[in-house]
Amino acid sequence: MKADMPVQRFRSIEDMNHAPVCPSRKPDFDRFLRHCARYWAIAPKIYPRGVFKFRTIEEAQKARDHR
Repeated sequence: MKADMPVQRFRSIEDMNHAPVCPSRKPDFDRFLRHCARYWAIAPKIYPRGVFKFRTIEEAQKARDHR
């Protein structure tokens, strides 16, 4: 939560519906680009083809580390 966002209190749900919506300070496209950059930073870079079966967890971890 941002520190500069004001806290509003309402007595009923109807009061909430009449409250003005705070516009975002940055365009939505900039937010989209930040999310894309975050996704590509954590997404795997190599997608090996096929299905792999391993007999042990150690064997699977070794194959994962090898990529």
